[in-house]
Amino acid sequence: MQTRLTQRLDSELIERAKDLASERHTSVSQLVAQYFGSLTSKDTPASKDPPLPPVTRSLVGVLKPGLDEQDYRDHLAQKHR
Repeated sequence: MQTRLTQRLDSELIERAKDLASERHTSVSQLVAQYFGSLTSKDTPASKDPPLPPVTRSLVGVLKPGLDEQDYRDHLAQKHR
């Protein structure tokens, strides 16, 4: 069952939300519903970090395990010789 929810928000925030919804080919209502769903998800306890956005989540695990800052510095030094 869907119920109407009225919120008073800054007009600039509303415009940014509309722009974001347009970019994602969805509605502001759907963005808000997804956000509320993520806040109240039983899969993610409140003490944990918020869920990652889909693009970021798709990148998790792409890098080899055990790489550190020095590995990256070595890579850049090799690349820019």
